[in-house]
Amino acid sequence: MWLYLVALVCLYYLLCWYRERQVVSHLRDKYVFITGCDSGFGNLLARQLDLRGLRVLAACLTEKGAEQLRGQTSDRLATVILDVTKTESIAVATQWVKEHVGDRGLWGLVNNAGISVPTAPNEWLTKQDFMKILDVNLLGVIEVTLSLLPLVRKARGRVVNVSSILGRVSLYGGGYCISKYGVEAFSDSLRRELSHFAVKVAIIEPGYFKTVLASTDLVSRSFQEAWDRTSPEVKEIYGEKFLAACMKSFELLDKICTKDLSLVTDCMEHALIACHPRTRYSCGWDSKLIYLPMSYMPTFLVDAIIQWSRPRPIKAL
Repeated sequence: MWLYLVALVCLYYLLCWYRERQVVSHLRDKYVFITGCDSGFGNLLARQLDLRGLRVLAACLTEKGAEQLRGQTSDRLATVILDVTKTESIAVATQWVKEHVGDRGLWGLVNNAGISVPTAPNEWLTKQDFMKILDVNLLGVIEVTLSLLPLVRKARGRVVNVSSILGRVSLYGGGYCISKYGVEAFSDSLRRELSHFAVKVAIIEPGYFKTVLASTDLVSRSFQEAWDRTSPEVKEIYGEKFLAACMKSFELLDKICTKDLSLVTDCMEHALIACHPRTRYSCGWDSKLIYLPMSYMPTFLVDAIIQWSRPRPIKAL
């Protein structure tokens, strides 16, 4: 009996392996629009897909980022300046995409643009601090998607949304985790709605990777600025020792962050070109071995693990 069971399991994984390696045809005729291509995952993905032969439409926040990307890629790749927080900018970019894709439609939309700060304990922050992140990471994703959806539907293509393992486990305060939980929910509802039109939606859930978003200097500076702005009462409750302990922990970011960004961009590429893409992709050893299992643990246990690993406010009970 056990032999049959092992054989069935092996057969199942063999079939999964075979399905996942089937690639869609005519890749050189397919257009993919990627946001946030100045650096990080978006930049690497744009170069990676360009080498693969796809027609990449890369959206950058700055002209400098666009110019550098064009210098590293073929003539097939085209760039546009896009601020995902501005409706007018999205409208201009949408029209630009329409002119490029024509009757083919847009095969792939990759919502990659994102920011990670301000991040701090929630009561150190203001509504504007939360909105700054939500405007880019969630509302920007939604508006870009809704604007380009008719073109994706026309091509029966793909929507790939970059979430985070922090869209499964909320490790700290501020808008980042909230925005990624929102991306997860938006993607789930979108996937179910678009399945009627042969459009597939995939979610990318990276762990900690060495990008600008996880820069020690950026996170530390944002944390210090939030502390400087908070009220004397809150400072008394948390204490300077709490601040110092947190700032010291940020120094570990460079050590724990995975440097190989291709672990993420390979998942993005698979979601775009595979005949049978996954619904979710967990990228990085920490995502697979730590945070994904944590997301399935009982809440009290996750709370205990996080409490144990964090410094305590000076007036904690």
